[in-house]
Amino acid sequence: MARQHILIAGGGIGGMSAGLALLQRGYSVRIFEQAPALGEVGAGIQISPNGSRALDSLGAFQRLLALSCKPKEKRFRHWQTGKSWQLFDLGEQAVEKYGYPYLTVYRPDLLSALSDGVEALDPEAIVLDARVDRFEQDEDGVILYLADGRSFRGDALIGADGVRSRIREQLWGGAAPEFSGMVAWRGVIPMENLPEHLRVMVGNTWIGPGGHVVNYPLRGGKIMNLVGTIDSDDWSAQSWRTLGSVEECLRDFAGWHDDIHTMIKAAPELLKWALMGRDPMEKWTRGRVSMVGDACHPTLPFLAQGAVMSIEDGVVLARCLDEEDGRIEAALTRFESARIERTRDMVLGARDNTSRFHNEELRSEASAELYMQREWSRAPIKDRYDWLYSYKAEAVAV
Repeated sequence: MARQHILIAGGGIGGMSAGLALLQRGYSVRIFEQAPALGEVGAGIQISPNGSRALDSLGAFQRLLALSCKPKEKRFRHWQTGKSWQLFDLGEQAVEKYGYPYLTVYRPDLLSALSDGVEALDPEAIVLDARVDRFEQDEDGVILYLADGRSFRGDALIGADGVRSRIREQLWGGAAPEFSGMVAWRGVIPMENLPEHLRVMVGNTWIGPGGHVVNYPLRGGKIMNLVGTIDSDDWSAQSWRTLGSVEECLRDFAGWHDDIHTMIKAAPELLKWALMGRDPMEKWTRGRVSMVGDACHPTLPFLAQGAVMSIEDGVVLARCLDEEDGRIEAALTRFESARIERTRDMVLGARDNTSRFHNEELRSEASAELYMQREWSRAPIKDRYDWLYSYKAEAVAV
């Protein structure tokens, strides 16, 4: 039988991953992106070995590898003194244990690697300037309506339109995502703006009471990614993202290590984000419509799995459609069943790490030492991360 025509709402990482996985298997795909041009916010993301493996199955891993960094290790730093504790080795040991490296990636480079793969298979697959309005479905297919009046019919619709998903809203209704009580500061720093001792191929997570800061290199060490998260009940802006100032960011991290202040001052621009969240869904598929990524399981960024989760979703979705050989509703239900437990555990694991990164016991170095031994020694790290990194989206039972 002819391969089905799949509509995808959203051209971010989740939508592109799903589109690429489907095109590789011979499906007809249209990806609807509301922006007039493809692009992502210039920020860094972490791709753990399970994400690298999934990208390899999509044919995007080698394209991305040349633009990425492979940090030697990931370590914790005390927010005030700078004392260092190794979290885990990210180099040869990661490859030996999981088969793939841990990468730090510039988000626009990841999107380009995926979209280039999509366009190589079908130059017309991506439809830009296409803001999704609503959909209708019946027993034979789905019609997607755009805000400009255009409509498209397909055999299935995949919502990949983010935490404020229009597809989710129409499927399940419900309230808007909730403010988590945390604000994140994000900046990308040219490496030449930093002193030599900060130009290292290491991922740092500075942890302290009420906040934490992450920094790691991108683009072969040409730029440094900086994300600082602080507990805050003060978010009055109408948007969930706004431009901030160096002075305001320095106030939020008053008393933190000088290296953090140096990075804040070196950032050409600082964006301030309200971290939004939702509880894990018990179901996200209805009929011929399902969702991937942040549309159905948005997560706080404290397990470094948000982008990876979306990539895995795309790979597993395509496999489930193949397994059901044309039975769309059965395939989408199968996809949900294959992913719901893992994605729930990812979301809750990231939520649990909030208290581990912002714990009051981290206030002094002495109490932090005891805390680190209890919460971040080899055994608890293995429990929290091995199940994540050993996952094989291209081979797991579906």
